[in-house]
Amino acid sequence: MSTKNKMSLSRQDMALKSLFTGYLMVVAIGYMMALVQIQFTHGMADGEMGLSINDIVYSYYGKRSGSVIETKLNGSMKEMVSEQNRLKITNWIHKGANKNDYYDSGIHQIINENCIKCHGPASGMNIPDFTQFDLIVKRAETDTGASFASLARVSHIHLFGIAFIFMFVGLIFSLTTSVPIRLKATVIAMPYVFLVLDISSWWLTKLNPDFAWLTIIGGAAMAFSFCFMWIVSLYEMWFSSYSYREKSNDLLVNKNQVLSKNNECSL
Repeated sequence: MSTKNKMSLSRQDMALKSLFTGYLMVVAIGYMMALVQIQFTHGMADGEMGLSINDIVYSYYGKRSGSVIETKLNGSMKEMVSEQNRLKITNWIHKGANKNDYYDSGIHQIINENCIKCHGPASGMNIPDFTQFDLIVKRAETDTGASFASLARVSHIHLFGIAFIFMFVGLIFSLTTSVPIRLKATVIAMPYVFLVLDISSWWLTKLNPDFAWLTIIGGAAMAFSFCFMWIVSLYEMWFSSYSYREKSNDLLVNKNQVLSKNNECSL
């Protein structure tokens, strides 16, 4: 009983509370930045603001009715190229993405003016190099979504990184005393269960678009558990006082320890 009380968040000294609070604040900002990043990558896949089922389907399963370039030009890259130039590129793709037409119809100039600053070797970004015609033609093929190689790369990064984040958030939350132990254990376990569900859904959606709903469910459940642990932990650290019950338990333990020492001395 004594050990549990001494490890509660409300009883920690100012230094440890500051450490925990600083970590929780920075992680929360990082979580919000991740949501913003998702909006600009996957959230614009259908050309509209806000993450939807179509965004997830287009990102992982692809838009099988068109090419990768078309999907990007009408989605996350929509603001990078004018409507007139988007139409020219689309028509070039529908005519077979011929190499001669690439130069003669002005597509090469459009790509150079609007795309090369990012899709070029000088940018240092891990995206296709549009200075090479063969790579452009490859993206003019039917859009089948994320490749299995990219899914493997992103999956292992998320599994390691997010698991570490929730380990420390869960460790801080485990020191709370206002939440029943069964509920506490459930909330701590939730992020790991739904992290696996979320990442599994990427692979399943790649095979069948009907699994896109699992991505929404997994992400929402992780966000809920994070918010719950974050709010409860900060509340107990700074707004929950050292309770009367905790004081009574500590006094009882101290009294028993004194009596035990007295008995030992009398023996």
